[in-house]
Amino acid sequence: MAKMSFENHIMKQFDEELEEIRTRLMEMGGKVEQQLQNAVKAVTDADSKLAEEVISGDQSIDSMEVDIDEACILIIARRQPAASDLRLVMMVTKAVNDLERIGDEAKKIANHAVILAEQSGSAEGYTEVRHMGASVTRMLANALDAFARFDVDAAMRTLEEDKQIDLEYKTALRELVTYMMEDPRSISRVINVLWVIRSLERIGDHAKNLCEQIVFVVKGKDIRHQ
Repeated sequence: MAKMSFENHIMKQFDEELEEIRTRLMEMGGKVEQQLQNAVKAVTDADSKLAEEVISGDQSIDSMEVDIDEACILIIARRQPAASDLRLVMMVTKAVNDLERIGDEAKKIANHAVILAEQSGSAEGYTEVRHMGASVTRMLANALDAFARFDVDAAMRTLEEDKQIDLEYKTALRELVTYMMEDPRSISRVINVLWVIRSLERIGDHAKNLCEQIVFVVKGKDIRHQ
């Protein structure tokens, strides 16, 4: 199993700074993962209150991104890291951007949850939302776990999950478009569901990015376009 560990630096404080940005990234990942779970639940349970909590919670994710980025800039300026250390800092700056984007998509889902909760009609598409939501949340959790352990093998396995999510998205899209054609009265409601599954598909893409960044930081290999 390909993993990574950093050698101790002459300055213990440098080690502590690197560990600190790793820890803060994992904390941000945990917050984003919870936001995603709550956003999906808000849709399927028609829970406007939970959706509003997700919407208001996005601000803390934005603040985390800014704080971690600033910490990374300070490390580069003070320590001038090289090789694997520089790759780690670069990876963290890219990863926090992906996590912030996931947070934005969770907020979008929550906004649609509020609209859907106010509309009357069938729960058409909710099964797809629930299923895709579970798949995407699992992929994100696996990506974060792979980062925590610098586990390239786990990252590569998680990368493959995005293909299944893309397939689920295309299947759900086809079914929901067919449903709207059969029942034009459902168009307004189903369009909101379509936006939800679109956000879930995008979250899968961002989780994929996280996995690619793990390979980069451990192996020094860019696999984004392979």
